[in-house]
Amino acid sequence: MAEVVKQRVAALVSGGVDSAVALCRLAEDREFEVTAFYLKIWLEDELAFLGSCPWEEDLRLVREVCDGVGVPLEVISLQRPYHEKVVAYVLAELKAGRTPSPDVLCNSMIKFGAFVECVGPRFDRIASGHYARLHRGGGATRLLRGIDPIKDQTYFLCRLTQAQVARCLFPIGDLEKAEVRGIAKQRHLPNAERPDSQGICFLGQIPYDEFVHHHLGDRPGEIVDVETGRVLGAHSGVWFHTIGQRRGLGLAGGPWYVVDKDVTKNEVHVVHGKVLEDYHHREFVVADPHWICSPPSSAKLSVRLRHGARLWPARVEVGEIVRVRLDDGDPGIAPGQFCVFYDGEECLGGGPVA
Repeated sequence: MAEVVKQRVAALVSGGVDSAVALCRLAEDREFEVTAFYLKIWLEDELAFLGSCPWEEDLRLVREVCDGVGVPLEVISLQRPYHEKVVAYVLAELKAGRTPSPDVLCNSMIKFGAFVECVGPRFDRIASGHYARLHRGGGATRLLRGIDPIKDQTYFLCRLTQAQVARCLFPIGDLEKAEVRGIAKQRHLPNAERPDSQGICFLGQIPYDEFVHHHLGDRPGEIVDVETGRVLGAHSGVWFHTIGQRRGLGLAGGPWYVVDKDVTKNEVHVVHGKVLEDYHHREFVVADPHWICSPPSSAKLSVRLRHGARLWPARVEVGEIVRVRLDDGDPGIAPGQFCVFYDGEECLGGGPVA
């Protein structure tokens, strides 16, 4: 009998329960020869004084999981490309008064970009613990939403190329989060009860505002009520605030919401919650749209404006830019944030709001 040639899989592991369960499922599949990789992208060397960085704990858990399933582990430092391609983008967007989406770029440029370039042709597939699914057929690989509508992470994968998704494996995309936790407990994984990370991928436990302050400093300005033109308070820099923000403004008599930022005047513009509906946006433009397979043929799609379960029905006009009209408006649409397009279960791609 001819020997079965196994697919060589590079599995990205982070210390969290999702990537651990994904690794377990891969290790049990006889079709795969698996090597685990921990990517060191934390900024602990540069920003250690701002807070603790949990990468040592992450790596300890990763080693324990890998030892338990009998999978070799390699550690690769991608701190330099991460700083050059992602952190620099974040700071430039913030300085321009825009809202960056670092995790979108982390996936396309680092996890499935710089990492793949680093390991070269050693592996047939790149696997991760993202909640997403794939459909292969008809000469293309299509990215589908994960089964769990709350944990679905296709929003963060919207800039992957066709070549990238063709090499991907998402072993837990067919599971709900509760099922992943259940598998981890059954197998006595050391991170079965570990809380999910809520921060931006490169910061760890470093406070976001302190990271921004370290790089951009303070630039005090006024917080202005759009309705009356009255100065309500002061801010430390427009880069500390984003459109749609309610918390952290320090204003009395609220609720107050940020609806605009004027970088030239160094002003943050707010409105009271009782008139917020007047500032809902229905129409906007997406610059630099990226399509995983091809541009959509239908003008009626769904869009996701931020990570989460909600999808907005929309009509789109596709060209070099994409014009979007939402059926229902939203007050938190900010220049720079990613709008991601869906046709049913399929994630078509996305791009930044102009």
